[in-house]
Amino acid sequence: MTLFTTTLTSPVGALRLIASHDALTAIYMENHKGAPVLDASPREDLPVLREARAQLEQYFAGERRAFDLPLAPVGTPFQHAVWKALREIPWGSTWSYAQLARHVGREGAARAVGSANARNPLSIIVPCHRVVGTSGALTGYAGGVPTKQWLLEHERRLTPR
Repeated sequence: MTLFTTTLTSPVGALRLIASHDALTAIYMENHKGAPVLDASPREDLPVLREARAQLEQYFAGERRAFDLPLAPVGTPFQHAVWKALREIPWGSTWSYAQLARHVGREGAARAVGSANARNPLSIIVPCHRVVGTSGALTGYAGGVPTKQWLLEHERRLTPR
């Protein structure tokens, strides 16, 4: 598969957006833990990358709460089930790994869910930052815990009380 990339400067640092001709496949942050090395050609004019940039800019400006993009992350069926469930966590909310495991019908599989969550290639758009420890503690995040904290605070600031 031929891949294309562009970079977006954001409040949480540079984001590397990666897409095929017709779908977004990954978003990686600076120093993204576990990010694969992908051979992708720079391409500013690819429609899916332009739209992803625009929607992410709207998110950071507080103008967008949900993303409407064609997505094509690479993963196992279980990972896809977890990533789909991540998109069901409401804006400004958090779920524990145990809650997420129950939601995907795998009660008691919090560690497996955590592993799938950690491999989410579409940070922010598939909101893995909304998953926290059972105590509410901010646990690991591929983009770093300070980034996770910023994203959660950003969403909470914009959530009506």
